Amino acid sequence: MSETPGDLAGWLDFISARHSSEIDLGLDRLRQAANQLGLSHFNCPLITVAGTNGKGSSITALESFYIGAGYRTACYTSPHLTVFNERIRIDGAFVTDDELCAAFADINSARGLIPLTYFEFATLAAFVVFLRHELDIILLEVGLGGRLDATNLFPADVALITSIGIDHTEWLGKDRAAIGAEKAGIIHPGSIAVISDPAPPQNVLAIARDRAERVYLLNQDFHYSIKRKDWCWQSNRRSLAGLPFSQLQGLPQFNNLAGVLMCLEVLHDSLPVSDERIRYALPSIKLPGRFQIIAGAPQVILDVSHNPDSVALLADNLNKLPLSGRTHAVVAMLKDKDIRESLSRINSSIDCWHVGGLSVPRAEGVDGIKAVLNELEPAGCVKSSNTVAEAWEEACSEARADDRIVVFGSFHTVGVIIDILTLSK
Repeated sequence: MSETPGDLAGWLDFISARHSSEIDLGLDRLRQAANQLGLSHFNCPLITVAGTNGKGSSITALESFYIGAGYRTACYTSPHLTVFNERIRIDGAFVTDDELCAAFADINSARGLIPLTYFEFATLAAFVVFLRHELDIILLEVGLGGRLDATNLFPADVALITSIGIDHTEWLGKDRAAIGAEKAGIIHPGSIAVISDPAPPQNVLAIARDRAERVYLLNQDFHYSIKRKDWCWQSNRRSLAGLPFSQLQGLPQFNNLAGVLMCLEVLHDSLPVSDERIRYALPSIKLPGRFQIIAGAPQVILDVSHNPDSVALLADNLNKLPLSGRTHAVVAMLKDKDIRESLSRINSSIDCWHVGGLSVPRAEGVDGIKAVLNELEPAGCVKSSNTVAEAWEEACSEARADDRIVVFGSFHTVGVIIDILTLSK
């Protein structure tokens, strides 16, 4: 392929082929490339968010509050659901193809022989784009872990640690302590640490207290309570009562929002967000693919849950929704996930399984997922198709008007269905 692809699709193919591994944690290559590009620290506060679950929700909430308060915002998140441009946003709008192509061209020219992974190319592109805009706040979502993740190239002013669970064990470790230590790597000397996990591993607390200038813990330094029609949040300096609910579903989302409000509080002197702006923004906070309900007959629910904790939350949310019919599940997962434990958390909530295949290198085969489900002794049928699209078609053909179809297991899985639903409109 030419060293100068002509469009974004060409560049994405190009950066996918530049490194022998999809994941290669470490910052040395990235620092070399950043130096060649002349990248330096940003001239505005930087919030970096790490955690097993809740990162995307936290970033979305932070973005909503700061945009609502009139600030120029930049966000970098991953992975994307349908188009790569979702990963990089300025004031809530996806970056354009032209901006991305220009950033990739600059990176490729500057890196020389330095091999960069797809994620490293993407992260550097975000940094290049951000430096071309006048910004008030930058929000970064860690891709994998934290300590060696590309987003950790520049030290955060505020490090937000969301829930810590078991995921990516091949790279991060086998237990919460090991995984937590990697995620706590985004806490740099002199930074502010906010931890919204209600029960973080003790070593995470030790790392935070050793490095951070200040540490704020859920249920110790900030609190929330949920009432029937609203909820309350308070810290030592601020109290917010009668808050409206967001569109994010499940108790863990209140942990995430509580941590986000603490981040707003610690940056209040430089970037104040009024009580009124918080109240106004909350009801509109939502995130595609996070228990996203699409009304219809049958009802469709899209959820990117892909590890035991997030799938358990999905099951809990499903069980709280009234349903007169059956629940069909369309599922496909990646082979580096704890598939058995994840599916065991939701098995009792599913009446019929429709397993599909994904066309990505890390995908688990259809037969592998089907075998796990059969071992779990599901209550209903287990059917398989070559692709997620075919599994979806089968579920739609079998579901009655009073049934529901839940799609989960991966961003890739949900992305396929979003594309199908978009084309059908």
